[in-house]
Amino acid sequence: MTRDPTCLFCKIVAGEIPSTRVAEDDVVLAIRDIAPRAPTHVLVLPKEHIASAADLTDEHATVVGRIFAKAAELARSEGIAEGGYRIVTNIGAWGGQTVDHLHFHLMGGRAFAWPPG
Repeated sequence: MTRDPTCLFCKIVAGEIPSTRVAEDDVVLAIRDIAPRAPTHVLVLPKEHIASAADLTDEHATVVGRIFAKAAELARSEGIAEGGYRIVTNIGAWGGQTVDHLHFHLMGGRAFAWPPG
């Protein structure tokens, strides 16, 4: 598994930085966002270091599938599936990405506006 020793999320995956882990398997880690923007705000990320969605290839299909399956499972267990929820990933500085490690924001528990801003 590829790891970047300078990456915040790689350090969280390795247990070097504490986090509130919500779910984990051999491919995916889900943690509570430290600055939640909704009543439920969980980050779902691959354990492998992938900088952003812009770096995905066909070889990452299984990883991305596992991320979305875990997000759907978490939406059910967090009680937001029935009312609806949002899954977002940011790409690059203009897209709002602040940590260069692919991650998806699972947010719910309130209504969201469109466009998001």
